[in-house]
Amino acid sequence: MPSRGDSTGGEAARKAAARGFRHNRRERSGPRSRGAHPHRVSPSVPLPYVRLAALYFGYFVYIGAFAPYFSLYLQSIGQSAFQIGLLLSLMQLMRIGAPHLWASLADRHGWRARLLQATLAGALAVYVGVFVTTSFLGLFLVLAGFAFFSSATMPLLDAITLTGLRNRVERYGGIRLWGSIGFIVAVLGVGWILDRIPIANLLWILVVPLAVTLALTLTLRDTPTQGGRVHEPVWPLLLRRDVLVLLAANVLMNVAHGPLYAFFSIYLADAGYGKTAIGAFWSLGVLAEIGIFMTAPAWMKRFAAVDILIATFALGVARFALIAWAVDSPVALVLAQVLHAATFGSCHVASVALISQWFPGARQVRGQAVYLSAAFGFGGFVGALASGAAWEAIGPQWTYTAASAAAGLGMILLVRHAGLLRHASRSTA
Repeated sequence: MPSRGDSTGGEAARKAAARGFRHNRRERSGPRSRGAHPHRVSPSVPLPYVRLAALYFGYFVYIGAFAPYFSLYLQSIGQSAFQIGLLLSLMQLMRIGAPHLWASLADRHGWRARLLQATLAGALAVYVGVFVTTSFLGLFLVLAGFAFFSSATMPLLDAITLTGLRNRVERYGGIRLWGSIGFIVAVLGVGWILDRIPIANLLWILVVPLAVTLALTLTLRDTPTQGGRVHEPVWPLLLRRDVLVLLAANVLMNVAHGPLYAFFSIYLADAGYGKTAIGAFWSLGVLAEIGIFMTAPAWMKRFAAVDILIATFALGVARFALIAWAVDSPVALVLAQVLHAATFGSCHVASVALISQWFPGARQVRGQAVYLSAAFGFGGFVGALASGAAWEAIGPQWTYTAASAAAGLGMILLVRHAGLLRHASRSTA
């Protein structure tokens, strides 16, 4: 049975963060020490909830327009299934290494807001290349450059949010859910629009949320710091068995999601669903995800992280099997999409909370970068690339069946190391 002390968002995380919070209050009320932490958006004003929520909203409007429909755009200009899988996998491939460059700069120099602004500006500048090329090689270069810069967005934004929350880490879901709301707005709105105008207009639609998100980042400021900074190495933590198990399980979960993110829209279109219906199925999954984020403070206090993760992987096995063999049943697809609440929502919240707990202080951005690059980077890259190859070789149904098997392997890994993860959660409380 899970205990409150094992919960990633409950007493363990709050006690660890509270110790740092009390220390920070002493710093603000007295002379500033040379070791003051350099990585807060502001040390003396409340966390800017509205601005951070707006940032998640804006960036996920872009993702909601890109993820379901860019594969359809690529198909419309003659790219093959393998080429589509490879092009979309670049977004994940760049997450393997690039976030560590940004995270190292952020943790060493305190450049969180500044890097967020600079990398989003770079991403927008590179993105304009999609207007001048439809060749595979041209798109490869453009999307690789875009992914290099945009890979910094989520680790920096999550680190700014989690650092500002301090001893209120369970409130992360309440801010992050605005990203899910933005995704739904985009996926429904863009689906409705693309049923009425040529899909080539998607390229222009994507510019708007990127530009708005960049503008919103300009309202954030890094806190000026005094004194020296201590570089805390991250590799000793990465070599811990509990960290490796968590990362490996998340890699498998994102391999399972590969055919979903790369080919779900094409799969539904081939089954006879229109773009509005495709948008509705995508948005249903994110609606369920919002429910998870809104209720996170309650269930993170009640259940242990390892139990949450095992349950999400078990539901992942069922979800991808349903997509594989029941695509002609709208009811089955509704159920499969509702399970996105588990396979992404609860899995991500539990994993982010554990990483935040295990990588404290000046290592937090690098910890989040490691998690994102391993799970969404390496796992997403392998999933997208493998699904592109499998789509033509064994067909869509067996591709999604393989995704179900990947989730099953992740569940087995977590079950076998459940005791290790529970012990690690208690020892870092």
